[in-house]
Amino acid sequence: MDSLMTQLARCCKPVPPDPVRGFVTRGRGVSVHREDCSSLKRLAERNPERLIEAGWGKSGGSGEGSYPVEMAVTAADRRGLLRDIGDALAREKINVTAVRTQSKDELAFMRFTFEVANVAQLKRAFALVRDLKGVIRVGRA
Repeated sequence: MDSLMTQLARCCKPVPPDPVRGFVTRGRGVSVHREDCSSLKRLAERNPERLIEAGWGKSGGSGEGSYPVEMAVTAADRRGLLRDIGDALAREKINVTAVRTQSKDELAFMRFTFEVANVAQLKRAFALVRDLKGVIRVGRA
């Protein structure tokens, strides 16, 4: 619906063409979640009548606009790891908006927040980071 206020859920950060569902909030319109979002599952259990079908509009996934995404990386901690990941994302012309990193027992646990135009760009970013030396796991946070 064109006139319905919608917002992308911050808990799961959906990106076109992720399968999505809507949840009617109180006073903030419809919150759009990825279908596999654990927060959406909890909300639906408590208020199933507020769950609605949702989909991406005509411009969804066409490269118009940007979508915030969180990527979790686990890697063997080493000098230059953060720089190498930042360089890989910069080569893909991705704008990184936040980074959280913690090292423990020679492992680095990192979370990057960045903006992508579509899921294809997200997959390329994951592949570039996954190929870096010492990276053990890459996934959406």
